[in-house]
Amino acid sequence: MARTARCAPAVRRVRVDPVGAHFATAFELPTAGLPRLAPEEWVRASYEDVPVILRELIRAGWAGWLGLRLGPRTSRRHVVGWRVLETGPGRVALEARAPSLTVRNVVTVDEARLLWATYAVYERRTGRVLWSLAAPVHHLAVPLLLGRAVRRTA
Repeated sequence: MARTARCAPAVRRVRVDPVGAHFATAFELPTAGLPRLAPEEWVRASYEDVPVILRELIRAGWAGWLGLRLGPRTSRRHVVGWRVLETGPGRVALEARAPSLTVRNVVTVDEARLLWATYAVYERRTGRVLWSLAAPVHHLAVPLLLGRAVRRTA
C-alpha cells in the first residue's frame, strides 16, 4: 500500500511595512493544520533544529559576512546568537547588530498565519551593500528553514 505524503502549506513572500527600516521583507505561512507553537518555538525549530554543520554555516555567514555580533549559542536569551528582544504567545523579536547594520527578525503567529518579517537598518553605507548581497540568500534560506521546521514538527 502506497503512503501519501502530507503536503505542508507553502511559505510565500509577502509585502510588509518597513516601519522605519531601510529594508523589509516577510514570509507568510498559513497555520491551518500546523502544530500550535509559540513564535519563539518556530524560530528555534527553524534555526536550531538543523544539522550542526548547517547551523554553523549560517552563523558563519551572519558573523563573517555581515559582521553581526552574535551572543552565546546556549543562552536562552539568544536564538543561535540573535538576542531575544521580546517574546510572548503571539510574537518574538530577535536582533543582531553589526557596525554597518542592524537586523531584526519579528515572527508573529495568530489563528490564520505565521508571519516572519525581517528588517534591516543601514548604520553605514557598507550596510546597504552587505545586505544587498545577503538578501538573496535570506530570501532562499528563510522559506527553506521554515518549511523544514514545518515538516519536522508535523
